[in-house]
Amino acid sequence: MASTIPDPQHRTGTAHQEAPPPSERAGRVEAHGIDHIPDHERHGHPRQLFSVWAAANVTYLSLVIGGSLILMGLTLWQALAAVVAGNLFWVLTGLLAVSGPAAGAPSEVITRAMYGVRGNRVNNAIVGWLISVCYFALNLAAAASAAFALVERTGLTATTGVEIAVVLVIAALTLAIGVYGHAMIMKIYLPITLALGAVFCVVAVAVLGHTDFSYTPAAPLHGGDLWTAMIAAVTLTGSGPLSYTTSADFSRYLPRTTSPRAVAGWTALGGFLPSVVVCSLGALAATAVDMTDPQAGLAHLLPGWFTPVFLLALVLGTIAINALTSYSAGLALQAVGIRIRRSVSVLADGTAAVSLTLYGLLASDFLETVNNVLQLTVVLLGPAMAVYAADILLRRNRYDGTALMDETPDSRFWYTAGVNPAGALALAGGVVAAALCVDTLYTGPVARLLGGVDLALPVGLVVAAVLYLLLMRRRTTAGAA
Repeated sequence: MASTIPDPQHRTGTAHQEAPPPSERAGRVEAHGIDHIPDHERHGHPRQLFSVWAAANVTYLSLVIGGSLILMGLTLWQALAAVVAGNLFWVLTGLLAVSGPAAGAPSEVITRAMYGVRGNRVNNAIVGWLISVCYFALNLAAAASAAFALVERTGLTATTGVEIAVVLVIAALTLAIGVYGHAMIMKIYLPITLALGAVFCVVAVAVLGHTDFSYTPAAPLHGGDLWTAMIAAVTLTGSGPLSYTTSADFSRYLPRTTSPRAVAGWTALGGFLPSVVVCSLGALAATAVDMTDPQAGLAHLLPGWFTPVFLLALVLGTIAINALTSYSAGLALQAVGIRIRRSVSVLADGTAAVSLTLYGLLASDFLETVNNVLQLTVVLLGPAMAVYAADILLRRNRYDGTALMDETPDSRFWYTAGVNPAGALALAGGVVAAALCVDTLYTGPVARLLGGVDLALPVGLVVAAVLYLLLMRRRTTAGAA
């Protein structure tokens, strides 16, 4: 099989700002799906990626995570250290984003280079679509709870009918952004970032005024218990950036000559800063109030007049993150092989997520079950992120976007019966290794031997990356790559 690594393409610094073509304007539904973006339609500047990721990471769940670190028994400074350490995984999200301008294709297509044409369909069905829909449902449920509280402050009772209406309105706003697509996201996420930033500045002032900076739990953790809690805290905060294996979706319209460092830097910084700030605010607040119910806890710290503004900001932040999720899930559904327009696939994803949310809120504890299951997603997402990152480094970010579009048996990415054994084995090996070390819904044998220390994240990342590099180099040496 011919080499999957095309000749190097010349890159010269950072691309200048160009006017978008008519097909890529905020008032029009995006025409492109998983197809290749030709050079004459590329435009933009990598700094625009900062607001995309910043708006999407000022979320209610980040507050919940920050508060939960204190509830796990950590001191304030231990919790803050875990917040910073876990969010350093945004560097990997930034690294994955550099493949977008190089290929002119979304992550869901670029991963054909790792798994093969057929193997990538399975990858997108699970890593791309199923997990995205679950995250959409969880975030929608979080936004709905804030919206329910906002509705009740108006004097209305949040009856079942009102709750259904609220969920549908939030979902409609979210899906509208996803349907209009890339240009709409680039247009509105800067003002959303500025609005959320202003709101959380007020929150920060209120929280810092009540924070107990000398806080320690009644029974401080020591030895193995402390290590167990710290590793769990880093894994919990790191699960956010690790879930974004699709960051090339939002950078693929940038010109081919765009600086990879700028793309990686603005993406990573846009995710890192707000995630650290909001998670830290959750931890700081937990030293003063009970954060088992973050809305109720923060209500004791915020001025009464400001609470509705804060609740509205939580809803807006969740709409921002879910719009990105629905957008990528729509691309994943196309990449699975379903021949529908991207706008229709986004609506299909939203319908599935709304159904899960309503069922969980109104009929059962399903969302609680999904939340527990998502604690295990690091077992899958860590190795998936590692394989993708390893491939970018191995190929030196040289991707042939046109060749990636070829799904026939003659494709250079067909490999063996449509599957790249190196990618499949590396991902499977990383997942198995991580599963042996996990300690969440179940305890793996390695975690049991270590007294409950959960090493699933680092082990899964390292095993998957090393296996992939070794197997791909062996394939290249044998002349099959």
